[in-house]
Amino acid sequence: MIRIALADDHKLFAKGLEGLIEEHEGFLVTGLFHNGKELLEYLTVEEVDLVLTDLNMPIVDGFGVLRHCKKHHPNLKVIVLSMYDEEKIFKECMQLGADAFILKDADPDELIFTVLEVHEGRYVTDFKRVIQQADASPFFDAFRSKYRLSRRETQILKLISDGLLNKEIAALLSLSIQTIETHRKNIHLKLQVSSRVELMKKVNEMHL
Repeated sequence: MIRIALADDHKLFAKGLEGLIEEHEGFLVTGLFHNGKELLEYLTVEEVDLVLTDLNMPIVDGFGVLRHCKKHHPNLKVIVLSMYDEEKIFKECMQLGADAFILKDADPDELIFTVLEVHEGRYVTDFKRVIQQADASPFFDAFRSKYRLSRRETQILKLISDGLLNKEIAALLSLSIQTIETHRKNIHLKLQVSSRVELMKKVNEMHL
């Protein structure tokens, strides 16, 4: 059982995240907090395996949580949840000892995968893995909006257009092949294509 403490001042998001995590066997959220101070007080009396923390919180923010945990609980794993896809913020978190950095609009399966990888000591922090160039251009943003593609679907579409196979995309994004296959099915459905050939034709027609 992986015991997790979760801190986020957005109560609805935090509660939804708690439910998402506990849907998976072997995961238990032992504490849910809305600022870093409450979380740190909890850690003085209770032992957990991993902390999920937002960055922007009242009283004590996520950076403060990182500093405290790495000083007073050096073996505790800490994953940062952020809405900011900025390399400067990512680097600051890494310098403070974060074990992983996840954007809040990431897919649920990516979060679960990351928790498992961090818990088992296999996760490798890399900003390029957090932020890919799939949706970097304004044109790709418009394409994504038109076809109602998620950030992850747009990212995978770009990698497909670059010629990568499912297993290569899975390795690059640290996701399972099954997850990539599911995303590809959704992409085909949204773009109304039934094969890779039709998909690449659509991409070429859109000058992507």
